[in-house]
Amino acid sequence: MPVPTSHHAVHRIGIEAPAGRVYALIRDAAEWPRRFTPTVHVERAALDARSERLRIWATANGEVKHWTSRRTLDPEGLNIRFRQEVCSPPVAAMSGTWALRERPRDSCELTLSHTFAVVDDRPEDVRWTTTATDRNSRTELANIKALAERPASGAEPLFSFEDSELVRAPAEAVYAFLAEARKWPARLPHVSRLDLAEPSDGVQVMTMATRAKDGSEHTTESVRVCFPEERRIVYKQVRTPPLMTLHTGEWSVRDTGNGLLVTSRHTVGINEAAVPAVLGADATVADARARVRAAVGGNSAATLALAKGFAEAPHAA
Repeated sequence: MPVPTSHHAVHRIGIEAPAGRVYALIRDAAEWPRRFTPTVHVERAALDARSERLRIWATANGEVKHWTSRRTLDPEGLNIRFRQEVCSPPVAAMSGTWALRERPRDSCELTLSHTFAVVDDRPEDVRWTTTATDRNSRTELANIKALAERPASGAEPLFSFEDSELVRAPAEAVYAFLAEARKWPARLPHVSRLDLAEPSDGVQVMTMATRAKDGSEHTTESVRVCFPEERRIVYKQVRTPPLMTLHTGEWSVRDTGNGLLVTSRHTVGINEAAVPAVLGADATVADARARVRAAVGGNSAATLALAKGFAEAPHAA
């Protein structure tokens, strides 16, 4: 069989921050969903002191893709090499390097290079992959630059919280309630509409209209990754309400030996610029956090309570 043609892409950006700080951002792949706009979820497994395997779910040209990469870490040389072990079509092979070059006055240059090939060398797939690589690389470099250059006192106002319910029912019934999002408009009073697509096994893309207590509605779009064997669902909102810059979360079902602990976890970034318009001229970030905690946590608590009722009902046995 003919060897697919290799294609190359190189993207660079100057960053007014020490190279070590930038390297740490790239190194910590578990945080990418909260740092890189395209990244939905990362599962990391250390292989040894200098290498790791990453399972990555991310958006590319409006689609959700999943691949597995092996990374080789070189903190002394300030570079990280990667190679996809399992690709997502139309990509047939993908490898590259994150490389940092120190510059004067605690600044650096970050270069992200890719070498890739596509299945059957189809020109339309080359264009698709080139566009996706260019768009995601530019976005990721800009995200890293913004994070690295942000003053320590100007850290993004992220906060996390969780709600739980103890459920005495089969884990399969609880997980099914959480995974069957298509049925939520009939099961959850605060969900007025939900459109669901499942582009690949275990991946759900959903647009959901949520009704607040005051009767108002807001629409979000999320990508969910389901792990049925682990009774776990992770997600990232790719369209958030105005008061948020970020919302990632997880539903989990864990056997405690005395029932199931069903937990909803959230990490939220507050959009400080939107606080006055949404909450009033005198409102603070603390007010915004309280509003989000009450609204998001309230919906989660309601969902957990309904999941408990559903799973513990005789019909669910």
